[in-house]
Amino acid sequence: MIVGVPKEIKDHETRVGITPAGTKALVGAGHKVLVEASAGELSAFADREYISAGATILTTAAQIWESADMVVKVKEPIAQEYPYFRRGLALFTYLHLAPAPELTAQLLNQQVTGIAYETIRDKAGTLPLLTPMSEVAGRMSVQVGATYLQTEHGGRGLLLGGVPGVPPANVCVIGGGIVGTNAARIALGFGAKVTIVDLNLNRLRELDDIFNGRLYTLASNSHNIGLAVEDSDLVIGGVLIPGATAPKIVTRQMVSQMKKGAVIVDVAIDQGGCVETARPTTHSDPSYIEYGVVHYCVTNIPAAVPHTSTLALTNATLPYVMKLAKYGVEAALRNENDIHEGVNTYRGKLTYKAIAESQNQPWTPLSDLL
Repeated sequence: MIVGVPKEIKDHETRVGITPAGTKALVGAGHKVLVEASAGELSAFADREYISAGATILTTAAQIWESADMVVKVKEPIAQEYPYFRRGLALFTYLHLAPAPELTAQLLNQQVTGIAYETIRDKAGTLPLLTPMSEVAGRMSVQVGATYLQTEHGGRGLLLGGVPGVPPANVCVIGGGIVGTNAARIALGFGAKVTIVDLNLNRLRELDDIFNGRLYTLASNSHNIGLAVEDSDLVIGGVLIPGATAPKIVTRQMVSQMKKGAVIVDVAIDQGGCVETARPTTHSDPSYIEYGVVHYCVTNIPAAVPHTSTLALTNATLPYVMKLAKYGVEAALRNENDIHEGVNTYRGKLTYKAIAESQNQPWTPLSDLL
């Protein structure tokens, strides 16, 4: 198989889809890897490393997209990349289609096989390709939140952990999954007072055990969330419904009651956000203020630490890339249940139910098309 690795062009997207180590594994298995010039540069992987691993370096993105059987990326394509879509192309990347009807339409119209990292499930039912970036984003959300609580960013001028004689900041984490757990871990490390909110009482019990009672757990309902958010200096949104648009857990009314200079970091923004006042931002223009509350809603938070993020992501994605390359896309879709779960678009049909429901479009089970 010919595997193409274009350079990411989303705003400040600095990660890369395959590392030199992954390239070496693919080439060693008899496949051809095409890498766009300087694709790995911002992740600290030079072209010479790819060449040494056996890749062919091409100078333009067009050459990569036109020549590859499968394109491996990090983030969803943007409008500039839509003209490269073609029938029969396999695209393996984060897609986040639920809040992106235009991208969905382009993939369907050109009959691209869109396989999304974020909807692949393993035998245990977990999301192995979403987990590493959720870990990074969850940990970074606290670093970001601590920075934006500083007055030069519009924040309240608080130190998360306080100092002797001065109380710490209150941090409310919405969602007790991978993002929330990692956010809570870092916030506690900073010395903040942490409350984590989740619907699942068993998960709250687990978190209470994991953190030895050092954080507060709160059952999720609108009353509890409203009180917790109003009392918080930093709110981190980490709610996920796989493949679907994130529910608006924190309402506009709740935000309006928050302290002036408080900070919201909505990690769920790439699926539409779980805060009603949240809208997507970029690393170039990462924040805005509404109701006196600082909102940080960057859709690719892990790109700020690309070397760590690329290694963490590709550690998880490479085994799937190897399977797709070894068996071919069609056979892999038929025989590999985890990859089957990752298919969002195939032969011009939406094959992931939650996305179809989010966009009020018809859903066709992939099994009906194979």
